Amino acid sequence: MQTILGAGGTIGKLLAKELIQYTDKIRLVSRKPEKVNDSDELFAADLLQPGAADKAVAGSEVVYLVVGLEYKASIWETQWPVVMKETVDACIRHKARLVFFDNVYLYDKDYISGMTEETPVNPSSRKGAVRKKILDMLFEAVDSGKLTALVARSADFYGPDNGANFITQMVLKNLSQGKKPMWFVSPDIQHSFTYTRDAARATALLGNTPDAYGQVWHLPTDNRPVTGRQLISMIASEYGVQPKISILPKWMLVPLGLFIPVMREMPEMMYQYDRKYFFDSSKFTGRFGIPATSYEQGVKETCKAYRAQENIQPGR
Repeated sequence: MQTILGAGGTIGKLLAKELIQYTDKIRLVSRKPEKVNDSDELFAADLLQPGAADKAVAGSEVVYLVVGLEYKASIWETQWPVVMKETVDACIRHKARLVFFDNVYLYDKDYISGMTEETPVNPSSRKGAVRKKILDMLFEAVDSGKLTALVARSADFYGPDNGANFITQMVLKNLSQGKKPMWFVSPDIQHSFTYTRDAARATALLGNTPDAYGQVWHLPTDNRPVTGRQLISMIASEYGVQPKISILPKWMLVPLGLFIPVMREMPEMMYQYDRKYFFDSSKFTGRFGIPATSYEQGVKETCKAYRAQENIQPGR
């Protein structure tokens, strides 16, 4: 049995599609789980409740923690440690291997111009401090010999069926409505993005590769530096329009937060947009020989899926 904790999110659903290549015994765990594959086992649970993770993990060989909590620092600070402790304890008790899907928030901001698995850990935000705290919890259990685990780490997302990400909300959605795409600080600074389907495919592979455990892995991401302007141009080309980019300066985030709640959480993360942000996944590519989807292909597939979902015709 391979179990996905947080199966209702974008990565959880895509991961379920990928895991069917390795096993037909997949358990999907969320508050209201829905089948992705016909053979999926559904398990409704609130992982914040004591004992919920233990019951959800029972009988599992591999557990994938891909939970997505509300994007709010105060919620992360109170809820993430609970989720991680309950999950780690459950995996230890049931002798299950753990795959934790992570982000780059814990890295030192002065080194994000060339992030590798060896980049110094020194978070500069409250959310980053939470990620460091829960990673310390995980590796403390690993180092003690009680837990077998790995970390699958991704850059910022883009891809189909992922409406909450920055690219969809600020660029694709606006272009499809005939509005200006928006970008933080400057569109001419390089910024890596991981394609969601690549992330799920690689996470499934790592979870089913015994010698991948005990390590941090950057998930496959196009290794060509791309700027916001270049990415916006690719998306605009799919819609047959010429983009005129609207820049969101840091000072505008606070007033915008009155209308768009998630913007209230962005000021502390602006260091990711005011300097080069490059995510190096050469360790994964070198080990498995699997290249990342190119930005051009990923954008094409993302726009196609979004148009189908919204019933939008090209050129609009």
